[in-house]
Parts: sequence; C-alpha cells; structure tokens
Amino acid sequence: MAFVQCSRVSLAFGNRDILKEVSLSLAAGSSACLAGANGSGKSTLMQVLAGKRAPDTGDRAIQKGSRVSYLPQSGIVHRGRALRDEAETAYHAITAMLSQMEALGRTLEQAKHDDSRTATLLEEFHLLQEGVENSGYYQREQTIAMVLAGLGFAETDLDRRVEEFSGGWQMRIALAKVLLEVPDILLLDEPTNYLDIEARTWLEGWLHAFTGGYLLVSHDRYFLDVTVTEVYELFQGSLKRYAGNYSAYEKVRDLELESLAKRYAAQQEEIARAEDLIRRFRYKASKAAMAQERIKKLEKMELIEIPESLKKISITFPPPPHAGRIALTLEGIGKCYGQRRVLGGLDLVLESREKLVVVGRNGAGKTTLLRILAAVDLDFEGTLQYGAGISAGYFSQDAAETMTGPEQVLECIEAEAPTEPKVRDMLGSFLFRGDDVYKPLSVLSGGEKSRLALLKMLLKPLNLLILDEPTNHLDLYSKDILLDTLRNFTGTIIFVSHDRAFMEALSTKTLELSSRRPRLFYGNYAYYLDRLEREAAGSAAFGEKPAPLPKPGVEERKTGSAERREAEKQRQTHIRRLERQEGEILKALEYLETEKARVEGELAKPEIYCNGAQAKVVKLKLDETALALEIKTQEWEAKAAELEQARQSL
Repeated sequence: MAFVQCSRVSLAFGNRDILKEVSLSLAAGSSACLAGANGSGKSTLMQVLAGKRAPDTGDRAIQKGSRVSYLPQSGIVHRGRALRDEAETAYHAITAMLSQMEALGRTLEQAKHDDSRTATLLEEFHLLQEGVENSGYYQREQTIAMVLAGLGFAETDLDRRVEEFSGGWQMRIALAKVLLEVPDILLLDEPTNYLDIEARTWLEGWLHAFTGGYLLVSHDRYFLDVTVTEVYELFQGSLKRYAGNYSAYEKVRDLELESLAKRYAAQQEEIARAEDLIRRFRYKASKAAMAQERIKKLEKMELIEIPESLKKISITFPPPPHAGRIALTLEGIGKCYGQRRVLGGLDLVLESREKLVVVGRNGAGKTTLLRILAAVDLDFEGTLQYGAGISAGYFSQDAAETMTGPEQVLECIEAEAPTEPKVRDMLGSFLFRGDDVYKPLSVLSGGEKSRLALLKMLLKPLNLLILDEPTNHLDLYSKDILLDTLRNFTGTIIFVSHDRAFMEALSTKTLELSSRRPRLFYGNYAYYLDRLEREAAGSAAFGEKPAPLPKPGVEERKTGSAERREAEKQRQTHIRRLERQEGEILKALEYLETEKARVEGELAKPEIYCNGAQAKVVKLKLDETALALEIKTQEWEAKAAELEQARQSL
C-alpha cells in the first residue's frame, strides 16, 4: 500500500522549536487535516512530508513507487503556455513512462529470442503499459476540461496564455495540475483560499471520489467537516490525533482546553503572587533570602501555554450612527462590460439591520454589484438611493492594495482609534502579533494588507458595511472573532463570501444573482440552499416559488398581500426579541462563570481550605453558584433552540 510518513521529526528556526519529535503516517484512504494556530508549523510539516524541507532530526519514509503531490499556500506563477498545455504537464510522470516504453521497445527489437533478458524486459514493458493505461492518459483531454471547469475556468480560457491569469487564478491552475497528477498521497495547503463556493463544492466531490490519501490545511470549517475523518493538531511543536471531522475535534478539544485553561489561570495567579512578593521584599534585608528563593522557583517553573483561542478577546467597535428604516433602494440596476451584460433589472429595498448575503456563480456580478452599492463604480444603469442617515464603508481585496508607505501597522490603527485601550488585542485578533505590529505598510503581504484594511474600516462609525470576501486570509480563530463582531453589529451588512459556515451564520436574507433573474430569499444561506434543493427535487409540498425582488414603491403588489408583509414584520420582531433575551441570558451566564471562578479561587487559598468552618461556607457558596450556572445554562439552551426554530420558520 502506498504511504508517506515521518518519524520523530524535529525542526527549529533559530531558538524556536517548530516541530518536536513529530510522527505522522498517511496512506491510501487517509482523509485528514492539520489544525493549529497561525504559525504553529502546519506548512512546515507539510513541506517535510512532501520532501521539500529536510528536518533537523528524524526520518521521512515513502513506499517505493508511491507518488506524492503537494500544493503550497501561494507563490506559484505559470508562464509560456496556453492553459490546456500547462494542465497537460501534470502528466509528466506518464510521459516519462511512455519514453521508458519506447526505449524498452527498441531494446526488445534488437534482442535475440533466446536472450535471457528478454523475459525480464517484456515484464517491465507490460508493467509500464499497464500503468499508462490505468492512469487515464488516453482520456486526458476530457479529464483536463472537466477539472478546469470544476475549478471555475471557462471553455474560452483553455487557449489563453497562463501569464494572463491573476494570482488567485494562478493558484487554481496549480491546484488543477496537482489533482490531474492523481497521486497516491495529496498534500494541500489551504487549497480553498482562492476558490469560490462553487469550486469549493466541486473540490469536495472530487476528494470524496479520490481513492488515495490526503492531508489538508484549510480555514473553511464546513469544507473540513465534509472532507476529513481525522484531525491532527500541532500545538507547541507536538502533534496529536483526533478521530472524526473538524467539528468533532473541536468538541473534544474544548473539553481538554477547559482543563488547560484552569491550570493556566492557577499558574498565572501563582506567578502574580510570587512577583508581588518579590517586588515588596526584594530590597529588604530580612526578607531578601525569601525573595531570592521565589525568583529561583519562578525561573525553574515550566510555564503552561494556551492557544490564542483561549485568550478571550472582546473587541468593541464604534456603535453605528442612527439611520432610518430603509438602508438603501435599488431600481433597475444594470451593468454591461462591452457586449456582455453582468447585471440587469435589479430592484431591491433593503431595511436597516438586515444582513444580506449576495450569491451566484463566478461571473454573475457579485463584486460588480458591491462596487455599485459602495459608489466605487458610478457607470451603471438605474438608480441607487441610500436611506436617511446612512454612512457606508466598503471593503475589498483591491482596496487593500492601496495601503502602503512607511507608516507602521500599529500607528495606522492607533490613528483610527486613538482612545481605544485594546488596539493590540484588535491587531492580534487579525493576526498581527508580536513584532508584526511594527511592520511598515510598504512591506506587508497582500493578505496582511487585506486584514489591516478590514480592521481599519471596522473602526469607523458606519451603519452600512459592504464587504467583499472579508474572511480571506483569516484563520478560524480570527473568523470567529469577526463573525461575533458582525453578528453584534446593529447596522446593515451586505456581503459576498465563499465560506459557507460564515455565510450561514451571518446572513438573514439571501440575494441570488443569475442569468435568469435576481431572486430574494427571506432567510439565511442555509435556508436558500434548502429552497434550491426542494426546487430541484420538484417537491409539490414546497408551495410557492421564491419571491421576486420588489419594485421600489410597489412592494405590496410585488411580494404579496399586506397581510403577508405584516406577518413577516411580526416574525422579524419576534426574532429580534428572542435575540435580546438570549443576549441577556448570556450576560448572566458570563457573570455566573466569573463568580464561580472567583469562589473557586477563594476556596484554593490556604487560609480558607485550612479552616474547616470557612471552607464549608465558601463550598456552600460554590455549590449555589454552580447550581445557578446549570439552571441558567439550561435556560440558554432552551432560548437558543427557540431562536433557531424561529429563524428556520422564515
């Protein structure tokens, strides 16, 4: 069986241990992912497995004849060929086999019939022939067209020169070539970074059908959930395996981290007490020996480290200015690029506080629409009108590229939030940690500029956010922080994303752009997908078709009766009331958890647990708090279930 493995591999950068005696084996049928904080060494381990980087110690082994294909995060550029010709280079191993067959054929022609080597040469020739036939080489044209189409390339792209494609499309070409190699083991480092939702869905299907083994790194939680059955986590240089998909891993890891967090908190308290004692008595002659003893103890202490996700960061952005009920009104919006129509006849009235996700196939006009809404593109048909008091902000990958100059990252953000005490926390949550905050803008990578531009925009007092791919270049931890921030945002959001979990969690309405006609769905992205599935199945029980977009000023006639609109309004009001109630319960839960931790700290004090009477009183208080916490948790679970049911009823 084909396999690749590393055994007791260690690797350090300077005095920092990235990998510490790591062992990992991948074989045909493996479907795994690498998890870990940004900078934990995931890409480094991938490179070791691919044979691209030698470890300091340890071994890498590969079954003879096994083929390993590796896709890095970025940096691949293709030149000098048409797209179809570049894709065909993925068959280089097969063309080498054909050359071997040709050479063997010439040798056999010259060999005598009684040559003792003839039988061996014939067997080798037939093995090569069998390998070529099983490789799909003779069907490569159809396979190349299928893979490129799945990854979003149009048929007209096949004859384009590869140097004409942008950076993101260059990585799609690289991914296509890796898939076309059909290796025994596949190593993909963030393959979803440059893929839209359709291409990601296609890749999910391809991986399900792949008979080899693969290891993935990705920041798309949904993608990992549907493609992997085991998770390897890199934490402090060590590797640990978890069975199940990514969500199963998170549940188990949460329990482990809860225990780790308690030990970390206890150690931090011990360190704080020791440092306080040292500060107080270091220069007092009668206490100096005791202080020195504490200093030695601190130096020998093995510090407990916790992941970034446990360092709770609460980011508060400026509250949005007050605005009227209507956020914006579109009438007859259209856009053409030469003879090609991208948008046409788009009418929409969007109320404040809605969170609208715009969906559609690649080229449907999603980014074009957002540029029109943000007043970046003024050359369009129809009319766009902002509601009263609307102040809009626009984020896009292109806009991020304008950030340059000698100004440092920290200075850039402090200029936007001069009185904000948590600037470093904010930067940390957007992956600017340690000395990264002192980098000048001119040396930032495209991903770093994108993250900084997003943070800078969120610090402005806006009530309409127009976001084009806000989760690109963020890890799962940063995505969760951004998601919490945007869900708590009381203004209006219009966004495009290719992260399904993010789309489902944030959206309240879905606008579909297609070649037929735009359609508005009164529910989140999961609701939209369910509607599409029912439409495709032709379910008679589903009832009415998706509501067409309302014409401004005649919403009642276009979307149904006044009663229907009133019912919709009541449902939205009910959901907002449930959201407020859930928020109040969560605040109470947070207070009770803090109180429980405080009482546990009291009970841990020697003067308390050594005194039976006092310990009994504190223990009783702890039990009461724990009971109240359990009751409030059950109350939250019930309210959360009620809220989810209300959302699904939309």
